[in-house]
Amino acid sequence: MPFWTTVFVLCAAWPSALSVTRYSIAEEMDRGSVVANLAADLGLDPGGLAQREVKLDIFTNKKYLDFNKKTGELYIVEKIDREYLCPAKPTCFLKLDVIIESPLRIFNIELGITDINDNAPHFRRDRVELDVSESATPGERFSLPNAVDPDVDINTIKTYKLSVSEHFTIEIQTGSDGTQYVDLVLTKSLDREENAVHNLILTAVDGGVPVRSGTANIIVRVQDTNDNPPRFDKQIYTINMTENSPTGALVMKLNATDLDEGLNSEIVYSFTLYTSEKTQDAFALNPNTGEITVKGTIDYEDMKFYEMHIEARDKGAHPLLGQCKVVVHVTDMNDNYPEITIQSVKNTLDENIPVGIVIALVGISDRDTGDNGKVSLSIHQPMPFILNESSDRPMHYKLIVSEPLDRETVPEYEIMLIVTDAGKPPLSDNETITVHLLDVNDNAPQFPQSFYTIRVMENNAPGALLSSLTAFDPDLHENQYLVYFILEKEIANTSMSMLFSINPENGNLYALKTFDYEIEKEFLFHIEARDSGSPPLSSNVTVHIIIVDQNDNAPVIVSPWRAHGSVVEEKIPRSTDKGSLVAKVIALDTDSVHNSRITYQFLQVTDATLFSLDQYNGEIRTMRMFSYRDPRHQRLVVVAKDNGDPALSATVTIKLSTVETAVKAYSDMTEVPLEYDIFSDLNLYLVIGLGSVSFLLLITILVTIVLKCQKPKPSKAAPPSRNSVISERNSTVADSTLVSNDAYWYSLFLAETRKGKLVVRQPVPKGSRYIVSSIPRGTGLTETSDSAASTLQYPK
Repeated sequence: MPFWTTVFVLCAAWPSALSVTRYSIAEEMDRGSVVANLAADLGLDPGGLAQREVKLDIFTNKKYLDFNKKTGELYIVEKIDREYLCPAKPTCFLKLDVIIESPLRIFNIELGITDINDNAPHFRRDRVELDVSESATPGERFSLPNAVDPDVDINTIKTYKLSVSEHFTIEIQTGSDGTQYVDLVLTKSLDREENAVHNLILTAVDGGVPVRSGTANIIVRVQDTNDNPPRFDKQIYTINMTENSPTGALVMKLNATDLDEGLNSEIVYSFTLYTSEKTQDAFALNPNTGEITVKGTIDYEDMKFYEMHIEARDKGAHPLLGQCKVVVHVTDMNDNYPEITIQSVKNTLDENIPVGIVIALVGISDRDTGDNGKVSLSIHQPMPFILNESSDRPMHYKLIVSEPLDRETVPEYEIMLIVTDAGKPPLSDNETITVHLLDVNDNAPQFPQSFYTIRVMENNAPGALLSSLTAFDPDLHENQYLVYFILEKEIANTSMSMLFSINPENGNLYALKTFDYEIEKEFLFHIEARDSGSPPLSSNVTVHIIIVDQNDNAPVIVSPWRAHGSVVEEKIPRSTDKGSLVAKVIALDTDSVHNSRITYQFLQVTDATLFSLDQYNGEIRTMRMFSYRDPRHQRLVVVAKDNGDPALSATVTIKLSTVETAVKAYSDMTEVPLEYDIFSDLNLYLVIGLGSVSFLLLITILVTIVLKCQKPKPSKAAPPSRNSVISERNSTVADSTLVSNDAYWYSLFLAETRKGKLVVRQPVPKGSRYIVSSIPRGTGLTETSDSAASTLQYPK
């Protein structure tokens, strides 16, 4: 380990100081380094020192040195730092006393500590900040702090150096005490916007070997002056935005920059006078942030683009400003519903309006553009109307009747016109045209049925309501007001209006007389319904009146014949066999078939075991032969009862007298004509009936001949119907047959009765002949009366 030891023995130089021994060593010697051999220097015997007590008295708070008694050497036990031991002193001595006892001797020792360059210069502040206005002129000086180096002499600070800078340099000045001062000198004008902070390094260098140095950071902050106006990135900003943007939506954010700082760089945004009020109503500008937001309604159809002239002004004492222009192009959206304009509309039409008539002019429009403004028009649902686009006027249509209209089918049309644009999504609107159809008398009245069958009970009260024949006319107002009347037709010189009456307003059909089934059984005629239109339309219906029979006629007994209700007397042989026909009761009923069914029964009989009565044909037969005990006279009361409800009846009393022989009885008969009351009621009815039938037959034959001779002509009237009055068939043939014996008489009787004829046999007092009369049934007899018969005389 290197060390330096210099022993100066100054005995010759300073005689008075022979007791002070001086040594000089360099600081920072390692531990164990020998400073000097005190024993040799002080003339002490090293061997004797071992037995003596040696002490070192060092005038410091640390024990830097120690004495080795064996070798007599003074050595270092702790490194000596001159700067610590002698701070801020050019020279440094360490004083100590060596005390040796036995004998006591004291040696004064001064140990000079020489400096080595063990400390680098350093600044009390390693960071120095300076504020320099950018308006400072070159040559201005700024003081910098000094560096400190605890070393001395050549090891202390020798010079200062500054890092390279085009704006600054340093000047070193030495004070009267030798201290060096450093000034920072501005050599070139500053521009804060170019370089706001200048970072410089100041280096202090000492003169030691090796050279040591220390540095300090010099931060020069350039203080701003308002020498830069705010600037925008662009002079013109172009923005696209959709219409109908919501209020508060951000359009853009302007970012003007000011190279200054502080208030000089704080910017306030505002609209210039070149910005229209309409634009300022639509947009808002935040003065602090430069954000442009939607303030009002953005409507493409109102404004297609907006121009905003904006300035940015700083807050300097003398504010500077910059300007830009913002152009906002509004993009169209499909936000406008298409519109329909209806002109010259006809809301009321006659239902017979011709096809092809224009009833309305329709125009369509859309304020949007492009596909959003392309519109089409259609009718909502199929209707007898079409739209024809005008060739000379685009987007204009004619609403035309395309099919015949019928008010009775559809009285009113709600024509919904729908207009739709081609936007995405498409928008549509609609308008409804109401068309009322006016009635035209184009519908004839219609009856629910084409043929009415009305059953009327005979003996009805005059004026009775038979039925209501109501027709329907789908037209309106006077075109549907109907009038009913009976088409005139005469039947047997009788007009239908004399038999029936119809209410012209409601079609109620009334009977004007009382009908008798036995005289008139049915009627056939036509009723017409006519509306009140112009011209009027009409239709007719066939009415069939059927007279329904009532049981209003009692049976009339026509056989055996009796005059004026007297008792009928008959004679029969007493020898008549069992089962022989004694008499036959025949009753007639002019009612209908049901009511005219007649049954016969005994009401009184002398001997119930002798005779039987067939309840259906009225034949009275013997049930056994007569005995001598049987009375000669038998009285039979027969009742003829019809099938009506309640049933009506007629009775006949037959008085039978038995004779011994039949030949005698027949021989007593004479052929004389029957005496009848020619003008009896029955004859009168027969004459009237036969006359009526003959007259009708003659008329029918004449009409048939006339119709056959004439050529048929077409007619709109109803087809010819059956005779309005259907008369009862009457047979006018009266058959008279001569009977010579009982057997032939009986056969003739049965045959004629099966034909529906009435056979009457009456004896003639003066002669040997009798008369058989055959009378047709159903002659309309209403009561029992005498009847004249055709006679044939047959000589015996």
